[in-house]
Amino acid sequence: MSDLTTHPLRTDMLLAMRRLARSVTVISSAHDGRRYSMSATAVDSLSTDPPSLLICINRSASLYPPLDAGAGFCVNVLAAAHEGIAIDCSGRLKGEARFTTGDWHTSAHGVPYLRDAQANLVCEQDGRFEYGTHTVFIGRIREVLMSGDVDPLVYLDGAYTTPGAPLARAAA
Repeated sequence: MSDLTTHPLRTDMLLAMRRLARSVTVISSAHDGRRYSMSATAVDSLSTDPPSLLICINRSASLYPPLDAGAGFCVNVLAAAHEGIAIDCSGRLKGEARFTTGDWHTSAHGVPYLRDAQANLVCEQDGRFEYGTHTVFIGRIREVLMSGDVDPLVYLDGAYTTPGAPLARAAA
C-alpha cells in the first residue's frame, strides 16, 4: 500500500480509537538496578487458565529495553486520584523521577508496584510477538493486590476522565 492509501486509514483508526474508553494503567519494571514505568491503555486479560494478560509496548518506549531483556513487570490499575502519576509516566517525567510521586514498593518478585493502585498484577514474561511498531508481551500473573473502591481513571477522546461516581463492586 502506498502512503496515500494508508495515511487516511491510519488517521481514521486513531480517531476511532479515541472513542474507546480504557482504564489507565502504569506498567512498571526493574532491570539491572533501575526502575522503569510508563502509562498505558494497551493492556488486556488473556486467559484465566493460566491467569495471564498482555501488554503492547512500542519498541521506542523507555520501558521496552528491560522487557526485551526478559524482566518481569506489574500492571498497576490506576484510580481516579492517580491522574498526576499517569501524566508523570506519560512523559512529563523521565526515568527514576517517575517514581517520586506515589507510594511505590517492590514486590517479592522484585518488581516495583504502586501500593494504592486499584489493582496490581505482578507478572513474569511468558511469551511475546512483534507486530508493526510494537511488541506484545504475555504476562503470567504471579501476584494480585487490590485496594480501595472501584473508582478508575479512564482515558477517552485524548483526555483523562472518570465514570462519575464510584462503581458498585460486583459480587464475587
